[in-house]
Amino acid sequence: MSARPIAYLAGIGSGIPAEVMTNHDFAAVGIETSHEWIVERTGIVERRIARGAGESTAGMAATASRIAMERAGVHAGEIDIIVLSTASPDRLLPSTAVDLQAELGASRAAAFDLSAACSGWLYGLTVAEGMIMSGVAETALVVGSEKMSSIIDWSDRATCVLFGDGAGAAILKRSTDGRGILSTYLRSDGTLADLLYRPDGGARRPFDADVLAERGQYVHMAGREVFKHAVRSMADAVDRALDGAQLAASDIDLLIPHQANLRIIDATAKHARMPMDRVYVNVDRYGNTSSASIPIALDEAIAAGRVGKDSTVLMVAFGAGFTWASMVARL
Repeated sequence: MSARPIAYLAGIGSGIPAEVMTNHDFAAVGIETSHEWIVERTGIVERRIARGAGESTAGMAATASRIAMERAGVHAGEIDIIVLSTASPDRLLPSTAVDLQAELGASRAAAFDLSAACSGWLYGLTVAEGMIMSGVAETALVVGSEKMSSIIDWSDRATCVLFGDGAGAAILKRSTDGRGILSTYLRSDGTLADLLYRPDGGARRPFDADVLAERGQYVHMAGREVFKHAVRSMADAVDRALDGAQLAASDIDLLIPHQANLRIIDATAKHARMPMDRVYVNVDRYGNTSSASIPIALDEAIAAGRVGKDSTVLMVAFGAGFTWASMVARL
């Protein structure tokens, strides 16, 4: 029997940009690809691109947060901690989390960003759970928000077709009734950093004319190697989360994997011995939204009636770093 949960997900919300970019639209930006090529390799049909007014990383985060707060019955003054995961902050200093704090009016909260790429939302939930456990907080807002379109090289077919923009948020509160987080698992391997990274634009090599000419500020990816390690790390994370919760795959109502690639999702489901009708997939409509992908999928799964109160979900992710993470939660 698993340990008594410390914290539970009291409300979930998402913030999705209005503009839809289909696979066919890449011809307009000069990318030599096809709808069929993209679907065959990734499962992606379309993605959302943040170009509208207010569709910044903080703006999308605010939309998702307000929905999550309303569903949890929480007002801004009750939030003790804001943890915002992003690989695409609106600016390098200060954090996007403090901009979100100001937008929400959560004046008594401590706010900070967390950088763990696509695993970041699960990392953030784990950090917030620890703060609740320690007594530092009673109510936390955990957000994954990404404007990946701003850090993608739109001349690189290998990456630009993969990513989309969006945000997802959760209110985490102290558990009193047995619902909540049953297990978490976090890992990383920095020796794999150069498989998926932004080479330049940081303190080691700040922006200058050479960086811009070399397009070193954009995401670079070794796709074949990323795929191999992603499948391996997702399988590891599935096993560890189930072991931690002392549950079997048959106890899980829905598997919600990071939405990066349909082939990786399929491999993860097969490893977990879960049929695809118990796996949530929306990569076809959003592409890879990095740390926003799991909360967006969870929000949709709840809205669609795929899970509800007392459902048990297994969430698993991998990302640049490499990082990987998993969590079992009873809603």
